[in-house]
Amino acid sequence: MKKKAEIKKIEKEFLTYVKKMKHIEEASALLYWDLRTKAPKKGAPYRAETIGTLSTLARKKLLSKKMKKYLTILGDKENASIVRPLTKIMVSDLKKDYKLYKKIPIEEYEAYTVLASNAETIWEEAKAKQDFTILQPYLEQLVTYKKRFLQYWGKKGHPYDALLDLYEPGMTVKVLDRIFDQVKKEIVPLVKEIKENGNRLDTSWLQTVVSKERQISLSEQVLHVMGYDFEAGRLDETEHPFETSIHPYDVRITNRYDEKDFTVSLFGVMHEGGHALYEQNLSDHLIGTTLYDGASMGIHESQSLFFENFIGRTEAFWEYFLPVVKQEVKELENVTLKQMYQAVNAAKPSLIRIEADELTYVLHIIIRYELEKRLFNDDLEVKDLPKAWNELYNQYLGISPSHDGEGVLQDVHWAGGDFGYFPSYALGYMYAAQLRHAMEKQLSIDAMVSEGNMKSVVQWLSERVHQFGKTKKPLDLLMDATGEPLNVSYYTNYLKTKYTRIYLS
Repeated sequence: MKKKAEIKKIEKEFLTYVKKMKHIEEASALLYWDLRTKAPKKGAPYRAETIGTLSTLARKKLLSKKMKKYLTILGDKENASIVRPLTKIMVSDLKKDYKLYKKIPIEEYEAYTVLASNAETIWEEAKAKQDFTILQPYLEQLVTYKKRFLQYWGKKGHPYDALLDLYEPGMTVKVLDRIFDQVKKEIVPLVKEIKENGNRLDTSWLQTVVSKERQISLSEQVLHVMGYDFEAGRLDETEHPFETSIHPYDVRITNRYDEKDFTVSLFGVMHEGGHALYEQNLSDHLIGTTLYDGASMGIHESQSLFFENFIGRTEAFWEYFLPVVKQEVKELENVTLKQMYQAVNAAKPSLIRIEADELTYVLHIIIRYELEKRLFNDDLEVKDLPKAWNELYNQYLGISPSHDGEGVLQDVHWAGGDFGYFPSYALGYMYAAQLRHAMEKQLSIDAMVSEGNMKSVVQWLSERVHQFGKTKKPLDLLMDATGEPLNVSYYTNYLKTKYTRIYLS
């Protein structure tokens, strides 16, 4: 009994310790949100230092002697019957991070964090000026840091595997190569056939000017329909949309507005809204733990892509939402449901990933994946990224950027050091297709969505995905939710069926 009491005391101390770590992360997240939305430009370098300090403080708590003690005692097999199941999962999760980051000198990690924060601000300038050379020296340093971290970790296999594992536990180059080869084999010929023989759709009317104010109103309305809780979040403007969870009851969304195409902000807010619903529907008993997070970036992306595309680009959604749009935008009062459905699903190779259609979107991800592999396999230098980027866009999509702003500089991820992140977008698509297939066996999704009712959809996802947070591994979560392992065919069949109907029938 004495031993049990001692272990329970240590477990309680551990949980309090972890909660304080989460508080530091919350403060850092708030400062990051402010940096990307409200902070004055001149203050950016100083804000980056502050974020770096907080990130380092959180890292020190992770790598402290106290943490080592907690992980050793609570992870001991002899104490397994005493420790709570959630604590066991958390200890296992933290052990992985502890072993990973213990190998990186703390001063290097702090310097890297400050560099990444500054690089994101520099990226905004570089993109605005359409000049990769402005960002290049920062990107070179970030890649150098990442390669050094890989050496510290000393993992076997392809060097890129360790970066993939940060965002999608268990994912490897070998698996992704097989998945992407299957996708390319089935989708690239369809893209080509549509380009050569497909029906010609008139989408020019989408260029109708819609003011930012009206787009904000539409964004707020669609978030309400999705079930986003505004009392536990907010909507703001930024250059590159993102969702951030300050804490369980403060989950924020940002969006970008293009007055020449209102669908950019509409689908942008549905995408980030999907992320936010995941965070807002995590189980309360995970609050203050490291498990209050998505199972993986791919699972998180499955939720954003589910709402953006598997809901937002359906006829059912527009049957409900087109009248709402017409109330805000009188210039579109004569647009038919068929016209709107075809327009939002128009397949045309584009340069911008976040504005890409469903059919070609995955090719954008494959391009970034192949470039990242080459970077970390020492087959490509940072200075040569723009040229390599343009070559792959021409190879896969038949188009080439006219400048860096619509090419290699379009995404902020590399400036933030997020190498290994992009494949999660493609995996998220595949997870989402499989989840929708499973959901359709139990719910009349289109019938409900056409009436503006998404409660049952959100509830289904919350019960099978959201509530579990990081307590399940991504592929285990998918298996439990759908009854089978990852099946890429649901994704490819969905695309082939949809786009054959629109363009080749």
